[in-house]
Amino acid sequence: MAMVCLSDFEAYAKKYLPKIAWDFFAAGADDCSTRDENILAYKRIRFRPRMLRDVSVMDIRTKLLGTEISFPVGIAPTGFHQLAWPDGEKSTARAAKAMNTCYIASTYSTCTLEEISAAAPGSLQWFQLYIHRNRAVSQQLVQRAEALGFQGLVLTADLPYTGKRRDDVRNGFRLPPHMKLKNLEGAFEVCKMSPLDPSVTWNDIYWLRSLTHLPIIIKGILTKEDAELAVRHGVQGIIVSNHGGRQLDGGPATIDALVEVVEAVQGRVEVYLDGGIRKGSDILKALALGAKCVFIGRPALWGLAYKGEEGLQEVLRILQDEFRLSMALAG
Repeated sequence: MAMVCLSDFEAYAKKYLPKIAWDFFAAGADDCSTRDENILAYKRIRFRPRMLRDVSVMDIRTKLLGTEISFPVGIAPTGFHQLAWPDGEKSTARAAKAMNTCYIASTYSTCTLEEISAAAPGSLQWFQLYIHRNRAVSQQLVQRAEALGFQGLVLTADLPYTGKRRDDVRNGFRLPPHMKLKNLEGAFEVCKMSPLDPSVTWNDIYWLRSLTHLPIIIKGILTKEDAELAVRHGVQGIIVSNHGGRQLDGGPATIDALVEVVEAVQGRVEVYLDGGIRKGSDILKALALGAKCVFIGRPALWGLAYKGEEGLQEVLRILQDEFRLSMALAG
């Protein structure tokens, strides 16, 4: 069948992925109210379109920290891409390069940073970091990423512990034996508890700054208070994110949180958003409310599940076309 919109890819992925993989990607925390609200919140926002504006020529390019991308949609960090497609994150990296946009590779990738970097040389790649109890592991990851040419470090701030995702509990979710967290192999054999460090504070931004020259982008900010702290601690970017509704259930939709974050930073750092982007018009709404760029998580995985790199390119192309059309129709 023709893939016309992102929900076509979602339906395909739900039908053809193994249930345990689908449930893992789809999961939200607890009642999934924040996950669902991420999408519903866009439906409540209305345009005030303007007419007769000469929309014969449109430029949809933007820049992320000075690097140009073809349109304001990047690929958010998500784990375990081999659950969706055998080539995993290598396919994701190639699709992002083909569409000339940014890919944020996850700490929890099923391909190594070296494989991801080699799959799409010369493309815009950032690395997403979880700080682990074993700080040497995190330090080594940061330095590996910088040496490989990753151009930004994205610190995820909203995961001191993993949210309760009921389907994963019911399914006893584990990675299949043939898949590995490739960047962390051998790092945690001695660790009986969660390897994530729940004692991380704002002061750890200074520790990260001491390890790398890369710009630091903080992901998971939802309030003006934290946005102000992020600026004060010298980050270069903020991703307004609630982890796709997978962490604290009952928090705000990201598009609703965006306005106060943008207001708080007053242009001092770039502000991006993820969560709930399903159409080109959603992108336009986020940009109209002050985001510089949006990032997609689950839709990227649906594209991979459909046809790997080619499927993900198709998802991005549909969003690009819809975004351009929405811009034109809104004047």
